[in-house]
Amino acid sequence: MEHVAQIVDPFVFRLSIFVLAVFVGYYVVWSVTPALHTPLMSVTNAISSVIVVGALLAVGVALVGNDNGPLWARALGFVALIFASVNIFGGFLVTQRMLAMYQKKKK
Repeated sequence: MEHVAQIVDPFVFRLSIFVLAVFVGYYVVWSVTPALHTPLMSVTNAISSVIVVGALLAVGVALVGNDNGPLWARALGFVALIFASVNIFGGFLVTQRMLAMYQKKKK
């Protein structure tokens, strides 16, 4: 079994997993009923918060001893931090608007 694993390039293997995840994610999200959109948004906000923790580690924690790590890794961590933060706050705004649709109107 080990010789089969050595034949497949790791990049091709990871790319195939990514492509499969895109298709599965597309079909899962588009088949959700409207009543489940709010819980789905809260789950994606939780996933984004995990990404924020990873991005903070990439930006701020020294990788080896006193070394701050490569500059490109810190820059990409900062970009991930910004995008994940926008995703979290935007998700909360969308969730708030969706929940407001189900509240009784004030007279």
